[in-house]
Amino acid sequence: MILTGTVLVDSSTVVEDGAVVVEGSRIAAVGPREDLLDRYPDRERGEYDLLMPGLVGGHVHSVQSLGRGIADDAELLDWLFDYVLPMEASLSAEEMRAAAELGYLELIESGTTTAVDHLSVAHADAAFEAAGEMGIRGLLGKVMMDKRAPEGLLEDTETALTESERLIRDYHDTRGGRIRYALTPRFAVSCTEECLRGARELADRYDGVRIHTHASENRSEIETVEQDTGMRNVHWLHEVGLTGEDVVLAHCVWTDETEREVLAETGTNVTYCPSSNMKLASGIAPVADYLDRGINVALGNDGPPCNNTLDPFTEMRQASLLQKVDRLDATATPARVVFEMATRNGARAAGFERVGALREGWRADVIGLTTDVTRATPTYDPYSHAVFAAHADDVRFTMVDGEILQERGEVVVADADAIRARAREIAASLADRLDA
Repeated sequence: MILTGTVLVDSSTVVEDGAVVVEGSRIAAVGPREDLLDRYPDRERGEYDLLMPGLVGGHVHSVQSLGRGIADDAELLDWLFDYVLPMEASLSAEEMRAAAELGYLELIESGTTTAVDHLSVAHADAAFEAAGEMGIRGLLGKVMMDKRAPEGLLEDTETALTESERLIRDYHDTRGGRIRYALTPRFAVSCTEECLRGARELADRYDGVRIHTHASENRSEIETVEQDTGMRNVHWLHEVGLTGEDVVLAHCVWTDETEREVLAETGTNVTYCPSSNMKLASGIAPVADYLDRGINVALGNDGPPCNNTLDPFTEMRQASLLQKVDRLDATATPARVVFEMATRNGARAAGFERVGALREGWRADVIGLTTDVTRATPTYDPYSHAVFAAHADDVRFTMVDGEILQERGEVVVADADAIRARAREIAASLADRLDA
């Protein structure tokens, strides 16, 4: 297949009137449109105004999609323990699958081709199966909670680790390497030392398995961890083995100088979730400082209950603007830097090689956008447009590993109408359950 349009190869290279040639799961060529049409004259064609690498959701909660709007205007720990965790605990396996399908549908529609997905304690198989069938690239993990968890989510440490290992064996490095596993303790507040150390031991035992957890999102969370351990959050995670190049820490809003040194020295990945941090009044993560230190920073939406949308373009815009405000520096986090965070940095955090750019020999994760909208007129700089003006509904084409998931604005790997209808049906009963 040959795709034509203005091609954003990566955060530094644009091919005006360009083309991307896809053969199987790989990109065969990128270059000027006329040259590639001459070299590949008989290929099926797709024409889009703007072609980009698929975006990477560096921290999402697909299975919280059924909770969109149930917990607005609440502080983080109240939001989590009073609303979101009870919702997760109430879902059956079939409902968890429906929630995951709804989340992946929105990601595909929005141009997110890779998701670092923090699932729930129970029914993780349902999400793995949905991700595999819908074709998204994912680093997924079952949540572990062996303390401070509500009924239905609390499990003993041995069960949490044993079930995680079973899921690794069943799903890690499946679907041609498109689906991989991350050990996923929810956060230090709800996990014992044994659980956290056990996650590190499991990650070390299996090649390519990573670790994904929350850290230092909220000041109350940090106070709780200090009361439990006598240490600040990042220092505690480092103590139990949850730092390093195979670790993704979501948020990291409240870190001190010594913690930032640990993140930089260990090569730990950070995922910035600006909209969630604003909505929960968690604060502004010191992302510009992290980048200055060489820390790899990805972008994520977090979950629909604390964001209400999985639009990656919204996160790019918010990420840049918040850092400018925080530093009182209009030159902070320019568009190309944020574009890199949403593509290559995210792929690096998730451990996927040759993902996050449109280069010959790389994985064919490609999205196509229309610019035939008023807010795209005129478009002087395609990076500026992608970061500051584009919306999820501009995405008309989504491809992962050379497989078309969305074409001409229609998802072709699932029945979108049926997924939305089932979600509405479950939501009606879910509201009654939570009120009770």
